Amino acid sequence: MKPVRTRFAPSPTGYLHVGGIRTALFAWLLARQNKGAFILRFEDTDKKREVEGAREHLIDSLHQLGLDYDEGPDIGGPFAPYTQSERLDSYQKWAQKLIESGRAYADPYTPEEVQGFREAAQKAHKPFLYRNHRPENPPAWDGTKPLRFKSDPKAYDWEDAVMGQLHTGPEVVDDFVLIKSDGYPTYNFAHIIDDAEMEISHVLRGQEFLSSTPNYLNLYEALEVERPVLATMPHVMGPEGNKKLSKRDGAKDVLDYIRDGYLPDALVNFIASLGWNDGTEQEIFSRDELIAKFSLEHVHTSGASFDERRLEWMNGSYIRALPLDDLLNKVADYWPEEVSDYPAEYKKQVLGLVQERLKYFSELPELTRFFFIDLPVNPELISSHKHLKKLSIDELRDLLQQAQASLEASDFSLQDLTDRLNNLLEKTGQKPAVLFSLIRIATTQSPASPGLADSLAVLGKETSLRRVKAQLNQLN
Repeated sequence: MKPVRTRFAPSPTGYLHVGGIRTALFAWLLARQNKGAFILRFEDTDKKREVEGAREHLIDSLHQLGLDYDEGPDIGGPFAPYTQSERLDSYQKWAQKLIESGRAYADPYTPEEVQGFREAAQKAHKPFLYRNHRPENPPAWDGTKPLRFKSDPKAYDWEDAVMGQLHTGPEVVDDFVLIKSDGYPTYNFAHIIDDAEMEISHVLRGQEFLSSTPNYLNLYEALEVERPVLATMPHVMGPEGNKKLSKRDGAKDVLDYIRDGYLPDALVNFIASLGWNDGTEQEIFSRDELIAKFSLEHVHTSGASFDERRLEWMNGSYIRALPLDDLLNKVADYWPEEVSDYPAEYKKQVLGLVQERLKYFSELPELTRFFFIDLPVNPELISSHKHLKKLSIDELRDLLQQAQASLEASDFSLQDLTDRLNNLLEKTGQKPAVLFSLIRIATTQSPASPGLADSLAVLGKETSLRRVKAQLNQLN
């Protein structure tokens, strides 16, 4: 069997979002599962759309997610160079082969003439096919005009590793541009040459290329090269599920998720689950499990809906599974500014309380700021509370004064605080949703917090009582 060699071949025209990185991930999984090679290649023949810094960004995105490649523009390899703009001699050589075999010709028409052909087809209610206007005696190709492929229209039946058995008629095969007048090849030509020369065994790409596949099959035959296994990835759909996820619709840069504190393993797990599963109910997979279980046969043929809430849930699951010391190291750059005067042990205690609720690291300041500074008393936290807004000022004051007296007598151990809070429930006859919410608001000035006794134990007696007093002053 041929060695498995897969590739990820992005254009350096911007950042990578989830839809793009999924293709890279599936190709990486397939290569790693089969002890093969995963190749990075830049397809940069459309110079007008190239974005400065995009190459470095694409490389960084793969590195951050742990998608290591075996050959690429920055590390070389046996089939270097891995950037299309550095491979122009190769395209010229293969173009000459097509010219000599009568399968390519110089396009003599101006863009205006081609547009005229297109408009005439529209008026006649017929599809525009360039081959219907193929010149009888084209000029010799000297590079100043586009070079076109001379197609051989025919029906095709082929097996797609994801979509299954596919069929098209000859009407979809047409003469397309191989090399533009600026000397650069088109994607339709260059990627086939690159894949052949780099011995790519499996080509994974998005559904938008499916309609062009008959033209590619025609070109494989004309070049007399063996075609690789073709695998079409269904679209990753936007949250509403009615159209493809795109940058125009706010699809985030993969590196933005990393910067927000999403764990690479969680991102890889989530992205792998977009349009693939192993046929079980399992949702959390280690990297090794993904490599072992991945198969193209289990990639769905329909679009996968992107659900950021599910990503948050999955990332939270990974965060909860981290040992506390590891988590402490990973969140070092995410604390609120006010933590500088606090010892590491105190931060570790705080982190231990919020670990269960943390969905991504950049939430840490919002979840923990009240552990480090006294937030201003916010009357709206009580006036908008479902239960507390029903109580009078006198009732609120009385409950808080009873809590104050009990806390003043506490040694602020977790057990003592737990006992005292439970005793307060019996003494006041209130429900936890009322009494505990009032104490929590008074001591944290936050609409939500970890367990009340745990929070008070970490805050300590002096801070907790000072904040209760401030809340009472506001009620007075």
